[in-house]
Amino acid sequence: MTTQSTALYYTGLAPGVPLAREPFARARQLRLQLRYHADRYYNDDAPVIGDGQYDTLLQELRRLEDAYPGCRNPDSPTQRIAGEPSDGFTQVEHPHPMFSLGNAFDRAGLEAWHRRVTDLLDGQSFRMVAELKIDGLAVRLAYRSGRLALGATRGNGHTGEDVTRNLRTVRSIPLTLSGHPPADLEVRGEVYLPLDSFRRMNEERERSGAPLYANPRNTGAGTIRQLDPKVTQRRNMQMWAYSLNDTGAAPLPASHWAALAVLKSYGFRVNPMNRILDTIDEVCAFYNEMLERRHEWNYEADGLVIKVDSIAQQNALGVAGREPRWAIAYKFPAERATTLLKDIIISVGRTGSLNPQAILEPVVVSGATVQHASLHNEEDIHRKDIRIGDTVIIERAGDVIPQIIGPVDADAPGRERPPVFRMPDNCPECKTAIVKADDDAMHRCPNAACPAQFFESLKHFVSRNAMDIDGLGEQWCRILIDRELVADVSDLYGLTAVQLTALDRMGDRLATRILTNIEASKQRPLARILFALGILHVGAEVAELLAARYDSIDKIAAAGIDELTEIDGIGPRIAESIINYFAAASNRHTIDGLRQAGVKLWHELAPVDASALPWQGQTFVITGTLEGMTRREAEAKVKALGAATSSSVSRKTNWLVAGASPGAKLATAERLGVPVLDEPGLLAMLAKPEKAGVQDDAEPAAEDGPTPEVTQIGLL
Repeated sequence: MTTQSTALYYTGLAPGVPLAREPFARARQLRLQLRYHADRYYNDDAPVIGDGQYDTLLQELRRLEDAYPGCRNPDSPTQRIAGEPSDGFTQVEHPHPMFSLGNAFDRAGLEAWHRRVTDLLDGQSFRMVAELKIDGLAVRLAYRSGRLALGATRGNGHTGEDVTRNLRTVRSIPLTLSGHPPADLEVRGEVYLPLDSFRRMNEERERSGAPLYANPRNTGAGTIRQLDPKVTQRRNMQMWAYSLNDTGAAPLPASHWAALAVLKSYGFRVNPMNRILDTIDEVCAFYNEMLERRHEWNYEADGLVIKVDSIAQQNALGVAGREPRWAIAYKFPAERATTLLKDIIISVGRTGSLNPQAILEPVVVSGATVQHASLHNEEDIHRKDIRIGDTVIIERAGDVIPQIIGPVDADAPGRERPPVFRMPDNCPECKTAIVKADDDAMHRCPNAACPAQFFESLKHFVSRNAMDIDGLGEQWCRILIDRELVADVSDLYGLTAVQLTALDRMGDRLATRILTNIEASKQRPLARILFALGILHVGAEVAELLAARYDSIDKIAAAGIDELTEIDGIGPRIAESIINYFAAASNRHTIDGLRQAGVKLWHELAPVDASALPWQGQTFVITGTLEGMTRREAEAKVKALGAATSSSVSRKTNWLVAGASPGAKLATAERLGVPVLDEPGLLAMLAKPEKAGVQDDAEPAAEDGPTPEVTQIGLL
């Protein structure tokens, strides 16, 4: 060893640390020092050395490991350095589902959740833990023998993507755990892009003339899903740990609050704002405090997460649908700002809808720069009396979607004149005359060959929730159309490597990835294919209904309106749209092209286990405003138990669930003798579905028959 290399392990010592003269011992000493300083910086927010000193220690360790490769181990801080880009992400199954949360938007909604929990616990008292709801990307971390083995995104809650290589670059995620963790450990947390990093990125993009990123959440989520880990490393992503999950390797702490302390002892970053609380009054006081302080932090938070503290009580409460009963998100109100409405432009959607969009003087709302906002339709613009040149109020609905509330000065002189905006008479893309049906809020271009419609249709077809052809983003969809390589979605399946690599900036690796994903898409489930086709009024839910009833696309195409409307959830309007789609020659040509390309347009209908679906054969109608969930969420819960849902009350309806302002459906149910549930009654049935007293053998009520006396708890 030369004199220069011998000196490597004598340098970079922090004050008070004894000198290690042997290189392997010095490397170990440096790793311990770096972990200590990272813990003080990220977990305690109390650094004892500056960034320059930290970097000096890190560089010394890196040089030492280069000189003595045997010093290097996988959990060294130097191994956070990103490797080469990957070709894609592997799908991983979560051993325990990563559930979503129900929402409360005011104290009344929070109190309703608290009452439900109290009732389900038979009146037991319970403590609560309140945590900031970080607006980031939920991830699952698996540790084996104290070392990070896997990092995955939430995905659909059951299956996520393996993003371990990217998460290893996040410095607040420990590569090796402190203390004495069990051999098998699962931790969940929220990865986010700090606000100062987001602002710095946008300042750089503004200087270079590049479009600005919309908001930290989407930018951060995209960062974790970058195929090149170097991008993740450069953006300084961070994580707050919020959950310790049972793997069976060691008993869990008895409470969530204790579990958070255990996470911190292992070296995880746990948010210091977390509180343990006893009453709703305490929760609301904490909520108001956090709402006032929401702009103090270097991250976005869109509310609180309130959790039952006792793990035993959490287990007793269980899960309803995709949401744990023992937790709820208490959302902050949307923030508002004012800005100038510079113009209104029209874009054409994949179904031919003309979509007005507001062009705004850029304004920051909830940490995001807003330059555009949806205006829905002409009627919405007139109702809000929005005019070009107005100073308007902007709100990010749910802190995500920008929308215009209305003009600042709606009573200004001169506003008594009618609004001047009107939809064009002809499509702005293909100049075809615009049509508007009486029962449709949208103006539409009826030309199926409209180039704007096909561009949107192609983007939809390849999107993640449709055929999931990863690699074909908006830019490549536009290029494929402009180069006349794709004029119908079925043309995707005829693309070759020679055609793709001839495109500017399309390398061999990307071309291979795209072609591999196109080939894999041939085996997508029938419901995904139906959704991908973009049939008007056929969203993901209706596509699932069709796939559950029919085993091939040909049988759907042959179905008549009476047959389709027999399916609960499909009314005459949707049925007519399905029939019209398959009647069009251009659409039949697309189906034939997909068939010839080898896309699987059929499936085997799974046998139904009636014993596992206690509400099989029952039909629910849900109306009005529910406190603890949306109507769609309520429908998902009853469908999970085998029931069907419908949008109208009839003699076939078994139960009407009525929230606030139920409207005419309640009167119809009472007239037909259909049992009516309020929200607590529905929740009670969901808690014990096998004992819910659903009337499997009940005869449907006569059209004008008397209302039967009903004794089910929770009935109105």
